[in-house]
Amino acid sequence: MRLRLATVLALLLAIGNAPSLFAVADSTCSARSGPGIEWLRVSPLSERASLDRWCAGVGPPARISGERPVEEITRSFAVVAWNTHVGTGDIEKFVGDLRSGRLTGAPVTTFVLLLQEAFRAGPEVPMSRDARWAGAELRPGPHGVRLDVTVAARRLGLSLVYVPSMRNGAPGVTSEDRGNAVLSTQPIHDVTAIELPLERQRRVAILAAIPLKTDVGTSTTVRVVSTHFTNMVGHHLWLLSEFGRLRQARALSKVLPTEGALVIGGDFNAWFGRFDAAYRQLARYARRAQTEDRRPTFGPMRLDHLLFRLPDGWKTTTRRANQKYGSDHYPLVATVTLP
Repeated sequence: MRLRLATVLALLLAIGNAPSLFAVADSTCSARSGPGIEWLRVSPLSERASLDRWCAGVGPPARISGERPVEEITRSFAVVAWNTHVGTGDIEKFVGDLRSGRLTGAPVTTFVLLLQEAFRAGPEVPMSRDARWAGAELRPGPHGVRLDVTVAARRLGLSLVYVPSMRNGAPGVTSEDRGNAVLSTQPIHDVTAIELPLERQRRVAILAAIPLKTDVGTSTTVRVVSTHFTNMVGHHLWLLSEFGRLRQARALSKVLPTEGALVIGGDFNAWFGRFDAAYRQLARYARRAQTEDRRPTFGPMRLDHLLFRLPDGWKTTTRRANQKYGSDHYPLVATVTLP
């Protein structure tokens, strides 16, 4: 039995360490990428056919207000990582509290939201019976409804990039998909959708550039990543899911920009917190905040994280919100202060 267990673990480690093959999209995902969005597939070629079936179930990415003017900031801006639980998280109330200062102690005028499990409903979502889909998450939000992320962005006057990862429910049952999103008071430029190696479900990270301009005339760009790693491998294998997360984190890290300001945020599904293999992989490229609220974000676990690679003199403080705003995850709110 010990020999068999050692063999299985060695095989899993080998799979987790297997290099990914990189190429620009050459399938249905490429056709769905939309204007101004580059598509990268960082999965082995052997997984492409299965990923294409997942891709066939989702609509195209959505973009809103891509040409918003760059607003001046004084000393600081905020970056948020939050799993909104397929629309049950009250994005409008959260943004209201962020703007009023309830979350950080001072009003926030410039911010970027890195959202996971955002959802979109409408005729853009295809009804292909040949597609793969995830089980429908249809729990009502705090006001009895779930809020489409594109609707929330329009109501709040924010720029948006939304890239669906999977269909939310079977064709004929729903007309929804879900995935990652970036919302910002600033324009969102140079968007790349990064299709991660396939574990139980298809997942697509977003890399985007956020321009910043200070009130003393200096300008800079911060690149942000919104990502969501697997919570299990195979059908329902939770125990060994760390290997799947590590494989996805390794593939993502290979296409991250090597220079310039970078913020990585999302639901890492890091069961072991900062000791989880996926977290440690990304921590090679960016660091946690200088001052960090270490409270759990999901039950007793710290699944959600923000990591930073910023110029010298920039300071970072991360707070966990005291309420979930209808989601099953607490938002993480980082304040980035410029020198």
